[in-house]
Amino acid sequence: MKMGLIGIEKVIIVEGKSDKKRIQDIIREPIEIICTNGTISLSKLDEIIDCTFNKEVYILVDSDDSGNKLRKQFKRELPEAEHLYIDKMYREVAAAPRHHIATVLLSANIDVNAEFLT
Repeated sequence: MKMGLIGIEKVIIVEGKSDKKRIQDIIREPIEIICTNGTISLSKLDEIIDCTFNKEVYILVDSDDSGNKLRKQFKRELPEAEHLYIDKMYREVAAAPRHHIATVLLSANIDVNAEFLT
């Protein structure tokens, strides 16, 4: 897997492929989306830190135990990253309504497809 796409200034870190797919449908600007696939090894974390150097990094993980654990790890290792939160009632990014995710992304100045804002 090649990370660190040239010319892309924003990175969103999510847990799984279903989260990535959900976000890809909503965003309207070139953003690299990195999946951690749940837990994250130290080497994978180092790789993410290297490829996100000098980029705007957003963390969007589930509102559950594994998501909270990941979030804590990123707060330690990537303190400059901006943490985005879905409403706890949806628990998972992939389960949250598209309009809710669009609103969360828009609040972080990420360009989204207007159709999801209604």
